[in-house]
Amino acid sequence: MSKRIRIFTSEDVAAHSTAQSCWVTRNGKVYDVTNFLADHPGGDDLILNYAGKDVNEIMRDPQEHDHSDSAYDMLDECFIGRLGTPEMIVSDDWVPDENFHPENTDVAADFEKNEFLDLRKPLMRQVWEANWSKSYYLQQVHQPRHTPESPRLFGPAYLEIFTRTTWYVVPAFWLPIAGYIFVRSLVQYTLGGNSLPLFTQNPLAPLKLFLAIHIPASAVVKTTLCFFLGNFVWTVLEYIFHRFLFHVDKYLPDNSVGITLHFSMHGIHHYLPMDRLRLVMPPVLFATLSFPMTQLAHALFPPAMANGVIAGAFVFYVLYDCMHYALHHTKLPAYVREMKKYHLAHHYKNFELGFGVTSKIWDYVFNTVLPM
Repeated sequence: MSKRIRIFTSEDVAAHSTAQSCWVTRNGKVYDVTNFLADHPGGDDLILNYAGKDVNEIMRDPQEHDHSDSAYDMLDECFIGRLGTPEMIVSDDWVPDENFHPENTDVAADFEKNEFLDLRKPLMRQVWEANWSKSYYLQQVHQPRHTPESPRLFGPAYLEIFTRTTWYVVPAFWLPIAGYIFVRSLVQYTLGGNSLPLFTQNPLAPLKLFLAIHIPASAVVKTTLCFFLGNFVWTVLEYIFHRFLFHVDKYLPDNSVGITLHFSMHGIHHYLPMDRLRLVMPPVLFATLSFPMTQLAHALFPPAMANGVIAGAFVFYVLYDCMHYALHHTKLPAYVREMKKYHLAHHYKNFELGFGVTSKIWDYVFNTVLPM
């Protein structure tokens, strides 16, 4: 993979159309002719007229400029890569269908045609060692592929196990944690100014106190209101994470680190949107993403309020991830069927709009509603 010829898109080439950086294409190959401009016998203007464009026709036109075999040899010395083959699956013409069942990709033919990822081999090493431009990566990763089984991300099983998550792991793992944090908030509101020991010091303290003391109605009301605030906060975070973190395409660094991070966080989901084992977040990933948010909550609010808000946000996160799985794979009630069509349109119609998963409310607020 690391020795493959670098693959560009036509947009990459078009961006190099000045005397300071001049690229051209011919027969699907990409050439950087910047250093040749001053030495061109016909003057640099002839080349700059076609900077960022294909020069095959003009070089074969004897009336415009006759080129010898040595001219083509000199051009070959400027070779830097080739144009990739665009895979066009996402389309504005795609019509959402709640019974959508895509055909499986011919993985061998797909790799031979696009030279992007070989779905028969572990993917993460291919992404890390790949020689695509960022533009070509984004062009390909947003064109969905479909396989009957989950492709491997890693060769070693001890790494691969952390990349596959069945949907029920999310509620089984996070709902007890949300419940514990909710109880902690209740006890803290009951005790007033008396603080609980840190979780690391005595994790069972709030549970023992919850069973031992009377919880007044005022503490229940306060914690419940914080819980509902956390529900609201999650809807905002859902939109922010999806639009500004997972879809940070424009600002993605054009290097292996940036592309690999993008692929591992969300690119793989757009590349394999129907993969049942990669539709919900592995607990390690959500713990990583939520840690700075929980720290921010504790910095902004008193402990009892912060815990109530976090509990509400965690419960809505569970709802979000389970709903996300259902949008891709389950028969659904009317509202969720509508959201399923909306979310699938985000994958197959326009991935730059329609960031809401559980609702469209923030798409309306920020004018990113995806027309159906």
